[in-house]
Amino acid sequence: MATIHRNLSVYDKNTIPNGADFKVGIVVSEWNDNITLKLLEGAKSTLLENGVPEANILVRFVPGAFELPLGAQLMLDNTDVDGVIVIGVVIQGETRHFDFVCQGATEGIMRINLEYNSPVSFCLLTDNNMQQSIDRAGGKHGNKGVECAVACLKMIELKKSFE
Repeated sequence: MATIHRNLSVYDKNTIPNGADFKVGIVVSEWNDNITLKLLEGAKSTLLENGVPEANILVRFVPGAFELPLGAQLMLDNTDVDGVIVIGVVIQGETRHFDFVCQGATEGIMRINLEYNSPVSFCLLTDNNMQQSIDRAGGKHGNKGVECAVACLKMIELKKSFE
């Protein structure tokens, strides 16, 4: 469903697993940090609210959205996290750079999910303008970081149910 029809920060707390035993990595793009830091805040607060201990939340930064897949891969290769949330923002400009960055980041994140058999939650805003990003980073549409943290927790639980 489109973002404009729902609040990204609203979820049923009864459907979220207790994350007390989960370790979650968060990879954050430094580009558009006025937005990505708000998304990080939403994701981190949701993880804490659902039992993930602060010591079990590992945050690392990468230069931009295109570097998110490698950041997630490095996180999975070099730590014992159960899942990763990747956070970035790409805003449409005057050139096709937007298309290439969005496509490369999206395909890379999907590939890491499948090749590593680990949850990598997609918190990459791909907006037409800065206002749309503001609206999805704690603005009128809520915070996409919250939604992605919830998805990550649910996918970690799903994976653990098969172990």
